[in-house]
Amino acid sequence: METTEITNQKENEQKKEYLKSYRRAIKREQDILDEIQRLRLDKMFPSVINDGMPHGSSCSDLSEYIVAIDEQIELLKKERLERVRRYQRIERQIRQMKNENEQDVLREHYIKGLKWKEIAEEMGYCEKQIHRFHSAALKNFKMS
Repeated sequence: METTEITNQKENEQKKEYLKSYRRAIKREQDILDEIQRLRLDKMFPSVINDGMPHGSSCSDLSEYIVAIDEQIELLKKERLERVRRYQRIERQIRQMKNENEQDVLREHYIKGLKWKEIAEEMGYCEKQIHRFHSAALKNFKMS
């Protein structure tokens, strides 16, 4: 392979990772929400905790629980802010692209998280054409 082709492949992989970072931010946010829910359920139903460790009465001090919930809520706020900022950056960069089909493919796949087949159905093209749009979109997408 020529060095130009290798460089283009590396650049495309970097662009894909950058675009995927929005979906990863959504996952991190959901993980934190799940942890908050777990903490709340553990406190509401302490007898359900089945970790093999002895537990005192359910009238224990709530301070550790409150601290744990507060930490998760603060983390959630930070993750939400990061997700919104990431979305705004990526969306601005997508809007700067000239071809609407390329824009749509990037939005559908990296923002909405749709699979290639779903994008093809949504846009009314075959999957092969969607992959062509995606390839061209990566070439034309500017990360800065």
